[in-house]
Amino acid sequence: MTERIVVVGAAVLSDGCLLAARRSAPAELAGRWELPGGKVESGETPEGALVRELREELGIESEVLARVPGEWPLRSPYVLRVWTVRLLSDSPAPKPLQDHDELRWLTADELWDVEWLDQDVAAVLEVARGAWGSGAAAG
Repeated sequence: MTERIVVVGAAVLSDGCLLAARRSAPAELAGRWELPGGKVESGETPEGALVRELREELGIESEVLARVPGEWPLRSPYVLRVWTVRLLSDSPAPKPLQDHDELRWLTADELWDVEWLDQDVAAVLEVARGAWGSGAAAG
């Protein structure tokens, strides 16, 4: 059995909004939206990887709060796990620094105004249930 490689995703929540990031690379993902994050490197915890990835990709300082229930398969052997995250009070505002060209703070009503990557849809649904209740989850 192939060992799964964890990809971490961040449900960055602030003032009732979820942060979405539009991919600029690679070409096959460009223009689609995702929860920011990335791969866990050797010797890292998933939470440590998430803080590092958010610093590298968005220039923010963050605190990991809780794991979102669920695990979502990506292309083998990768699997997506998501955590809720908050910006630290002294964090700069997020900016698209790596692999993204736009960021948007989405309310529950705006959640499905963007075209999410297929593999992120189920995770976003679960985040919406936790953040806003079942009514926000309907796309």
